[in-house]
Amino acid sequence: MISSSAYGSNTWELLVTVDHQCEGEQNEFTLRVTGDLHIGGVMLKLVEQIKVSQDWSDYALWWEQKKCWLLKTHWTLDKCGVQADAKLLFTTQHKMLRLRLPNMKTVRLKVSFSSVVFKAVSDICKILSKYTPKKEEKDKNSKEVVTEDILNLCNSPTSSGLSASPGLYSKTMTPTYDPISGTPASSTITWFSDSPLTEQNCSILAFSHPNCSPETLAEMYQPRTLADKAKLNAGWLDSSRSLMEQGILEDDQLLLRFKYYTFFDLNPKYDAVRINQIYEQARWAILLEEIDCTEEEMLIFAALQYHVSKLSSSSETQDFTNESEVDEVEAALSNLEVTLEGGKSSNILEDITDIPKLADYLRLVRPRRLSIKTVKPYWFVFKDTSISYFKNKESGQGEPIEKLNLKGCEVVPDVNVAAKKFGIKLLIPVAAGMNEVYLRCDNENQYARWMAASVLASKGKTMADSSYHPEVHKILSFLKMKNWTMSPQAASDPESIDMKPECFVSLRYTKNTSLTRILEAHQNVSQMPLVEAKLRFIQAWQSLPEFGLSYYIVRFKGSKKEDVLGVSYNRLIRIDITTGDPITTWRFSTMKQWNVNWEIRQVGIEFDQNVSIAFTCLSADCKIIHEHIGGYIFLSTRSKDHNESLDEELFHKLTGGQE
Repeated sequence: MISSSAYGSNTWELLVTVDHQCEGEQNEFTLRVTGDLHIGGVMLKLVEQIKVSQDWSDYALWWEQKKCWLLKTHWTLDKCGVQADAKLLFTTQHKMLRLRLPNMKTVRLKVSFSSVVFKAVSDICKILSKYTPKKEEKDKNSKEVVTEDILNLCNSPTSSGLSASPGLYSKTMTPTYDPISGTPASSTITWFSDSPLTEQNCSILAFSHPNCSPETLAEMYQPRTLADKAKLNAGWLDSSRSLMEQGILEDDQLLLRFKYYTFFDLNPKYDAVRINQIYEQARWAILLEEIDCTEEEMLIFAALQYHVSKLSSSSETQDFTNESEVDEVEAALSNLEVTLEGGKSSNILEDITDIPKLADYLRLVRPRRLSIKTVKPYWFVFKDTSISYFKNKESGQGEPIEKLNLKGCEVVPDVNVAAKKFGIKLLIPVAAGMNEVYLRCDNENQYARWMAASVLASKGKTMADSSYHPEVHKILSFLKMKNWTMSPQAASDPESIDMKPECFVSLRYTKNTSLTRILEAHQNVSQMPLVEAKLRFIQAWQSLPEFGLSYYIVRFKGSKKEDVLGVSYNRLIRIDITTGDPITTWRFSTMKQWNVNWEIRQVGIEFDQNVSIAFTCLSADCKIIHEHIGGYIFLSTRSKDHNESLDEELFHKLTGGQE
């Protein structure tokens, strides 16, 4: 028998492997330590035994068996649980990593493998913002797009460990100006850094690569079913853990993508970089059929891609910030001046005490059994977030035939401009599932007004909201792009243009899409500036019914079959995995709380009116879907202050769970 103090004073051998980055080899060292020796003391003792004069400041201890970093240098070996059987690796915290950006450009840079992924992504943005590329000569005769060309950023000042300012959501309202050219710097660059940006920095991230060949496109993975689309979300990394803790090794390749489809403060004057990266992610989502669209919509996307490709190859369009828009601050001051003088400002302020309403004849289409549909005209009145319909206008003051509350419903466009079809499909949540209602409008203007009102009502907003008129304008602009006619000039263009239409459409539409049809559609967008064309592409992408939905295969508690759960920025949708039809929708605005039972890996969510759901995720770890939901909740807390600091602690609180 010995006392605890005598036992604690005993020394034991600890095996540590040293990763020599400069020599490219590993050496093992045996240290004689005690349990009360702190981690910092272990590293000091190790460096003294190595007897190599070099900078060891980036080195830290990695515990191989536990897959964790020992970063708290004041903790003792006993407190960390390290005993004689532990195998420790003394290695650098920053290692090289290859990242494929949304525009398919691969960059190689040094990233922290010990920081949580949330912090590592922030550091990556700092590296990209401070990089100054060197001009390289390319073979002018080469027409093939080299997507595997790797841009080495290992000499970036930020990758060497220099500090930068805390992250901001955006600085759109307080732009930073390039001291050389005097043009506003992209808010993407000032997002994570306060350093000035060179012109080359902006162009390398704002540059759109030419479309790949049809053969290359055919070789890329393309999801065919909802189950295939769900697989795309299985690979998201855990934001609350480090790269090394998740099995990522040095020089591995990862994809850097926009995970959350909420894009704040997109401004063509300041955000050329961010707009381009979002455009590229949207473009590849369309080409690889990660999101469905109609043939008519595909032609619009093809025309915009062709226009962007055409302008990007022209040297005079590389000044991305030379736009004609009025500065936002000047516009705000102008509106204020007009208001003070008693004039009418261009930014119409709705009187919140007088909520607008719509009233008009629409046709109601109700699906019946045996695929028989009944189409009847009724007098419709849209007020607040509800639609009521009557037999005719004269009976509009009485009791309606039916009143439909659109709050929480799904709004799906059903439009074919060429066929003069302007329909709105409403999927309204009811106790038994979803009630389908189809509305048919007579023309573009009527459709735009009712569609915009329906979209806002589904979010719990009325037509008094300031976003109603911009939504109407956006819908009309999109319809205008779809409405094209053949011109004699367009008919002669295909022979003089060296391009393949298959490069601009997904494989599904290659047989029915010709260069002539793309050029017809291009007539309506041919006068757009480069950044505006990318913005229109993004807006058209956002208008698709499936936009913003990330899919997961789940099994709900009490159910024997698998379902698909769609996670969006404001709702969850339960979808039939076989038919693809939505079954139920739950809005985040009605969510009271959510949690994870880590023992059985089950996510539980409670909503208003005593509604609760629970499910297990089959296509990914439940932590991934939990973080996806929590991330959207975090983004919904963003205030209108453009200089609001990025609250990393709140993000981890909402996404980390209680594992």
